[in-house]
Amino acid sequence: MPNRLAHETSPYLLQHADNPVDWWPWSAEAFDEARRRGVPVLLSVGYSSCHWCHVMAHESFEDADTAALLNEHFVAVKVDREERPDVDAVYMEAVQAATGQGGWPMTVFLTPDAEPFYFGTYFPPEPRHGMPSFGQILEGVRAAWTDRRDEVGEVAGRIVADLAGRSLTESLPADRRPPRPEELHAALMGLTRDFDAVRGGFGGAPKFPPSMVLEFLLRHHARTGSAGALEMVQATGAAMARGGIYDQLGGGFARYAVDATWTVPHFEKMLYDNALLCRTYAHLWRTTGSDLARRIAVETADFMVRELRTGQGGFASALDADSDDGTGRHVEGAYYVWTPEQLRAVLGEKDAEFAATYFGVTEEGTFEEGASVLQLPDTDMPADAERVVSVKQRLLAAREQRPRPGRDDKVVAAWNGLAIAALAETGAYFDRPDLVQAATDAADLLVRVHMDWQARLHRTSRDGVPGGNSGVLEDYADVAEGFLTLASVTGEGVWVDFAGFLLDTVLLQFTTEDGALYDTAADAESLIRRPQDPTDNASPSGWTAAAGALLSYGALTGSDLHRSAAERALGIVTALGGRAPRFIGWGLAVAEAALDGPREIAVVGPQGDPATAALHRAALLGTAPGAVVALGTPGTEEADAVPLLKDRPLVDGEPAAYVCRHFTCERPTTDPEELAERLRG
Repeated sequence: MPNRLAHETSPYLLQHADNPVDWWPWSAEAFDEARRRGVPVLLSVGYSSCHWCHVMAHESFEDADTAALLNEHFVAVKVDREERPDVDAVYMEAVQAATGQGGWPMTVFLTPDAEPFYFGTYFPPEPRHGMPSFGQILEGVRAAWTDRRDEVGEVAGRIVADLAGRSLTESLPADRRPPRPEELHAALMGLTRDFDAVRGGFGGAPKFPPSMVLEFLLRHHARTGSAGALEMVQATGAAMARGGIYDQLGGGFARYAVDATWTVPHFEKMLYDNALLCRTYAHLWRTTGSDLARRIAVETADFMVRELRTGQGGFASALDADSDDGTGRHVEGAYYVWTPEQLRAVLGEKDAEFAATYFGVTEEGTFEEGASVLQLPDTDMPADAERVVSVKQRLLAAREQRPRPGRDDKVVAAWNGLAIAALAETGAYFDRPDLVQAATDAADLLVRVHMDWQARLHRTSRDGVPGGNSGVLEDYADVAEGFLTLASVTGEGVWVDFAGFLLDTVLLQFTTEDGALYDTAADAESLIRRPQDPTDNASPSGWTAAAGALLSYGALTGSDLHRSAAERALGIVTALGGRAPRFIGWGLAVAEAALDGPREIAVVGPQGDPATAALHRAALLGTAPGAVVALGTPGTEEADAVPLLKDRPLVDGEPAAYVCRHFTCERPTTDPEELAERLRG
């Protein structure tokens, strides 16, 4: 019999629909059932492309004896962390406070009032490596609940009280101000200390792609001319592009590298990583003209469109790390790795030898069972470009015949917002109107399916049907960011309007009078704590993303309300930037934009006119931090609806660009080269 997950839309929950465990989705009814039966709740949180989630599911949740124990003594609740980041955040905070670490699968035991009292992550089916088995955990919790329930209640009460007592308000500076230049310099110095000058990136193993930190460094370089900031971006960008974390055949980045050298990745591919990195490499090209940065930006954009685009025009969340290795085993990385023998089978002896040298494939291997992750270990090695293209095409065609990794095809609003911004800019920079169209199609889907008439967002959809989960702060902020970027690229002011609707909701539902922001709306489901986290994790925090979108919207529209809200929100960057710059990179990038103005560029001229297009391109390619661009034809209703374009005439009948900064506008120019010079940081 399928359990209660059979009618859910989350691919992760559907993966568990046939488990013998009698799963419930997160719901009031599940906790009512626990009260009725007088049993605790097992909360299991994961996501579809999580390797160890699959392992624990196979070992424990598919096991009949374990399921019988669970079903008799617990109410089991399964949550997709990507659908319910609020639930995940609240209980992950408790797990980290109690154990000093966290991760997925997350395993938490709760009272029927949803108060946590015991925590963990992955538990094996048998005791190993000092860890108890999952069965031992279940028996121990059952015994404690039966024999020492008062003690369990006291523990849960203390944990909830501790979580409720945590507040970020005290971290904000009294004047709620953005960082000053010296404070951004201190953040740069902190990053310099953590920088791996030999292998790129920051810190040791595992290494995560630091896309938001790199964006800060690019903007800091543009504002100050810091050579060190740019060198860190170039070194890290090159190391990741050469390493195994980047798919050398199909494009796109894996989630992270398990080592410090970017050699062996954790093979899952996430939409948010690829959207952020696509934009970062595009901006690196914009700054340096690097051919490598251009190639990686375009290949990553093509990967997203080819592998993650859904039939409705949105973008799926992820590709799994695991796939069938051809023998029926589900193995991590099986789709991506190669042995010399496999190269020979596809390429023949001579080209296989060439490919092995070029991609670093050895008999010993760099991964498991003698297989190698493709990488470019020697960037100075001369190579026949035509031969490289031929080899890559044949290997990619052969790889396409392997069993493919699973795809989590739910559309997450926030991550699609990031993809819209990346594809719109990449398409504009590299004359790829198909990428701009892909961004527009995704934006259309978000408006049609995810937004309701009150400008409230559904977080997820699948097959064009919205999920039942309300959007969180990052959804509103990242979608607004995507819409504003799309407006800058296309000149379609309607995207500014849609962004404004979303940001008004941010001000009404997520923002406090003192400038702090919460991750959930004021009228959202009440949890044991209202989640609030300003630090960037795998993607920009809702807090810093909102600050950026509010700042850009204020610049485009002249709204002091939105500008002031952005500046108050940046107070948290003032507090944390010098202490933990690696974990608030997007906030630092937004602070650079605020310090620079941001510069406001209005390009006016007939649509389709080559002179208008040349000025527009120069505006988009400007490296001034956080610059906003508006495009329109003077005197039209659409142009007059965008305050930055209003009352901007042509100059002597020619298309022109107006650059404003700090409430002062320079004389207009009709010369793209002059405009480009004005926008070089």
